[in-house]
Amino acid sequence: MDPVIVVAAVLAALCVLLSRSVIGQRQADRRARTALRAKSGVDLASAALRLRNDLIVARAQSTASSEALAQMMEVAGPGILVVEPDLRISGANPAAHSLLRRAAGTLEGRTVMEGFLEPGVESAARAAMSSGTGETEIRLAGADGPAVAIRARRSPTGAAWLLLDDVSELRRLQRIRAEFIDNLSHELRTPLTTVSLLAETLSRDVAMEGDAIPDKMRDRIAKIEVETGHLVQMVNELMDLSRIESGGTVQLRDGVDLGRLAADAADRLRLFAERQGVDLRVEPGDGLPAVRGDAPRLGQVVVNLVHNAVKFSPDGGSVTVRTSAMDDDVVVSVQDHGVGIPVGVQDRIFERFYKVDRARQRPEAGGGTGLGLAIARHVVEQHGGRIWVESEEGVGSTFHVALPVAGGPAGRTTA
Repeated sequence: MDPVIVVAAVLAALCVLLSRSVIGQRQADRRARTALRAKSGVDLASAALRLRNDLIVARAQSTASSEALAQMMEVAGPGILVVEPDLRISGANPAAHSLLRRAAGTLEGRTVMEGFLEPGVESAARAAMSSGTGETEIRLAGADGPAVAIRARRSPTGAAWLLLDDVSELRRLQRIRAEFIDNLSHELRTPLTTVSLLAETLSRDVAMEGDAIPDKMRDRIAKIEVETGHLVQMVNELMDLSRIESGGTVQLRDGVDLGRLAADAADRLRLFAERQGVDLRVEPGDGLPAVRGDAPRLGQVVVNLVHNAVKFSPDGGSVTVRTSAMDDDVVVSVQDHGVGIPVGVQDRIFERFYKVDRARQRPEAGGGTGLGLAIARHVVEQHGGRIWVESEEGVGSTFHVALPVAGGPAGRTTA
């Protein structure tokens, strides 16, 4: 056979096979695409169905949550308001309407100023939206009206929640307590002053008589004088605390030199420190800015801190009073190397009448009233400052008082 015909036949056969292969591949691809489209259609349909079901569930949950929230607002004891970023009230529960003496449903849509007529509430709402929290207290219907404490908190949507509590009864009880303490202190002061003078007179007479008075009698008279002094101190501190807690005015004047004030306070207690065998040192610092405050009140704070430091220091120990600058504050620190304060009670030492275990202090240093640190905390907070302690048992304690400098950024608001 002619070789050319053979080659042509082979090529023809190869073309046929190649054509069939291509056609078969195309048919396979077409079947695969058809199956994929069918499967994709099923998947898309399933996904769409699942999405629809999820939306239905989410809407149901949202509706249930909204209904639960509405029910909670209805039955909540405190008044609750929802304030939008434009300072309009978008929601209010019945307690809020009742507390503000408004007809049901009349608060929604009003501005905060229209609802309260108090700029402080608007400021609290703005503070909550910007920083997360805000607080204020107002009197409704004049000075004799109900006292309402308002706490503002930012909501996840950027609005603010205002919680309203009627604190009229609490303020009444606080006033009764303050009046009781004030009256009792005044009633006690006169007889205690008389007893104190008599004890001093007896002590002088004993000294003049010399050895004619037995030692046991001397000790008893000295004990009467010391304990009477403690009672007078307690009465004075009770009156101070009562005045401070009742909102007594504090004369905030510029130009208080904390370094000089700390040195003066230490000088007042230097004789007491010497009698206790304690070395009292002062490091006033150089070039510190002045603070704005009531110098006598701040002096009382430092005296209380130094007195406590000496009282809890061992014989031969030392107490250091330092003043330094820290950011926009001037800080007074009183450091001792005494018994220290247990970690578990460090948060309680600024409470009224709270005392650390008496066994931890030196008997010859005398007792305390448990009011000195409470008074110090109130005075410092009235000045927009803060007070705290760093202590380790067996090593000692350091009390710090930080006060904003005069003319600097606004001090911290008091609680």
